[in-house]
Amino acid sequence: MTDAPPPIEVRGLVKRYGELTAVDGVDLTVEAGDIYGYLGPNGAGKTTSLRMMLGLIRPTAGTVRLFGRDPNVTAVALDGVAGFVEAPTFYPYMSARRNLELLAAFDGDDATQWIDSALDTVELAGRAGDRVGGFSHGMRQRLGIAAALLRTPKLLLLDEPATGLDPAGMRDMRLLIRRLADEGMTVLLSSHLLAEVEELCDRVAILRSGRIVYEGTIAALARGAGTVYRLASTDDDRARAICAAQPGIADPKVEHGRITFVADEAAVAALSRSLVEAGVLIHELAPQTVTLEDLFFSLTEGDGAAAAAGPESQAAVEAAP
Repeated sequence: MTDAPPPIEVRGLVKRYGELTAVDGVDLTVEAGDIYGYLGPNGAGKTTSLRMMLGLIRPTAGTVRLFGRDPNVTAVALDGVAGFVEAPTFYPYMSARRNLELLAAFDGDDATQWIDSALDTVELAGRAGDRVGGFSHGMRQRLGIAAALLRTPKLLLLDEPATGLDPAGMRDMRLLIRRLADEGMTVLLSSHLLAEVEELCDRVAILRSGRIVYEGTIAALARGAGTVYRLASTDDDRARAICAAQPGIADPKVEHGRITFVADEAAVAALSRSLVEAGVLIHELAPQTVTLEDLFFSLTEGDGAAAAAGPESQAAVEAAP
């Protein structure tokens, strides 16, 4: 058991630009070894949060600690930390290797010795001598990670690394991030691409209008949401009325020609009996798999936040606008 501080600890983080509050009281903790998803729609405050975590802008209020140190107080806090915010930028008329050599010169401490291994890690060793101007978007994203690896980081912060990639590029990025985590690196991954996060991350924070509305595991979020069932019958109008009157059946509605509702197994068993007793025959009654996308939209749109969140985030959900 170690008492070492976590790679990222954020408390009460606020950033205001005049009347606009871009980040509003964010609390989160990223533990060593996490691949941590930082989710939210565009404009929710993800990039602004990452800028504050990396010491690129100062918070209006609150604290950031990276391995227990404040990047707004000392540059030493960024030792062992790397990443990029928005898209990584390189000199397009220079080769990949030459770009990395320039960045390594800024870092010093013989960072040039890591160029070959970084290019190999991101599978660009064979294109090291090619001009970056001829690289695809996915290759430039991978070169951005190679540049981060020159610092031999223990913590990697990536802002939307898969945005704009084709399916093959997204797969390659996912495999690369998983490989880095397997080698012991902690990764915070900002994204709005939910399928990617669902495959990579065990823990997430979901941001809505600058506030955290959920922080915890995807599994706990799914448990808190309840099970969604799909029902088709010989008389859907009557079946929907029975669902609405049945104890333990929540939010019955018609979607794509089927009735959907949220319930536990006991309530569904009672509903089946009520339908048969009312002369309504069942064509289909089955649980649906709740995706991260379903949960994300329930938290970031409308008033569904409290219904979707699990107990470990209930206080945050109640605070959501």
